[in-house]
Amino acid sequence: MRPVSSAAAGTARTRVLFIAEAVTLAHVARPVALARSLDPLQFEVHLAHHPRYRALIGALSVTEHELFSVSPERFMQALAAGRPVYDFQTLRSYVEEERKLIADLRPDIIVGDFRLSLAVSAELAGVPYVALSNAYWSPHIRQHYTVPELPLTRLLGSTVGQWVFSLGRPFAFAWHCLPMHRLRRFHGLPSLGFNLRRVYTYADYTLYADIPELFPTGHMPAHHRFIGPVGWSPAGPLPGWWQAIGQDKPIVYLTLGSSGDASLLPRLIAALGKVDATALVSTAGMPLPGHAPANVYLAPYLPGEEAVKLASLVICNGGSPGTHQALRHGVPVIGVANNLDQYLNMAAIEKAGAGRVLRAGNCDSGKLVGMIDWMLRDATSLAAARRLAGYMAKYNAADRFAATLGEIAGEAVAGGPQRRRPM
Repeated sequence: MRPVSSAAAGTARTRVLFIAEAVTLAHVARPVALARSLDPLQFEVHLAHHPRYRALIGALSVTEHELFSVSPERFMQALAAGRPVYDFQTLRSYVEEERKLIADLRPDIIVGDFRLSLAVSAELAGVPYVALSNAYWSPHIRQHYTVPELPLTRLLGSTVGQWVFSLGRPFAFAWHCLPMHRLRRFHGLPSLGFNLRRVYTYADYTLYADIPELFPTGHMPAHHRFIGPVGWSPAGPLPGWWQAIGQDKPIVYLTLGSSGDASLLPRLIAALGKVDATALVSTAGMPLPGHAPANVYLAPYLPGEEAVKLASLVICNGGSPGTHQALRHGVPVIGVANNLDQYLNMAAIEKAGAGRVLRAGNCDSGKLVGMIDWMLRDATSLAAARRLAGYMAKYNAADRFAATLGEIAGEAVAGGPQRRRPM
């Protein structure tokens, strides 16, 4: 039997448990931003996460709980090799830890960001589960898959690699679904099948931190919703050189984030030294190089929102956090993409005309310099980025998120069904 909830019992606040999967900063940043946005008079907020990114989060007026996540290195190694990112034993241990936390806190609603195990632990506890995701993983969107940087790409090249990838992708995706299939069978739950997009987005409510203008859908169930981009910047002071930034030349902002290929930074910085622009570079915590070109300003972390406001062009890993940050301010992007998530996101931005993708495996200084020069002069890309900024301005992610939580809490008070929605 489901525990009596605080909302159902008629108390003042709805207890919400956020669980962030700290394999990349993005999967922590979105829950943190949304947790901060909730009205403390209406919601009692708890955040469970691994503390590895804690210094970047800043002050939080929520109750925090430490929870294990596999290391970013292990996660990235699995992506680079094309292996399932979680095995059965890892997911099983996640569920055990989550169930203990859920039993202790007795939340009314659970919110997760790429915490796949919650599709089991929340269901076993009978607690409504809200999954934060990106629309390019939705089962309700037609998708083309560009081959990412995998061993076969490095061996065969991107052209032949794409052909092999297209043939083998359905089987590879099914392989990635096996750990979840085993996990649900172990706990006596029905299988989600072998659709990887279903496995990645399965929840009572699935909220896409995107806009439908970039990812048009056909029929989408009512519990799958667009809430718009979730903005976030790391906490910390501005670097000492911030006030010295000149405005006489275009400004290029570069950050590869926590999921970019850090080995590319030296050649990217060298390329920025060859363009007639001022470059602001966040190394995402990587050690600063001993020498940088005169037009390049470096820092371990930068406030992305402030940097983008100055920029004429953003270079990032192509993932949604960096591209959303740029496009919300009408700034075109170059995505130096490495994994499938980044290619899927950049494909939509390229189609919209607001950015260009550069394969991380083929990224050399000459290509990057040429693309930067072209993008800084291209009025079409700028117009497309500004058009997307207008669309994004119509979506207040915090308001849409709070409205969904309020709807779920209302269902609980009304004695509505607390069961998994079909997909």
